[in-house]
Amino acid sequence: MPALEARAEDLAARLSALGLTTRVELHATYASIEAEVPDALPAESWREVLEVVAEADRFGLLASSLTGRTLWAAVRKAVPATGDVRGPGHQR
Repeated sequence: MPALEARAEDLAARLSALGLTTRVELHATYASIEAEVPDALPAESWREVLEVVAEADRFGLLASSLTGRTLWAAVRKAVPATGDVRGPGHQR
């Protein structure tokens, strides 16, 4: 299993373990994970959910009176390079 797929599946499995129904979609440069969030999700569970999605490259929450609440997370295929991106002596 490629690293991108494994990482996305891991996040989805951890969200599922917290009682959320998840779905994963693979795209050319990233994978998306979505989970429907029930109205009755306890505060303790929210903390755990946020700990999981914080490991993604991006995450958010879509809320609508028509469709409810959908938590989403995205993981990139390639991790951006770090290091000396501004030249010698300019790192902070």
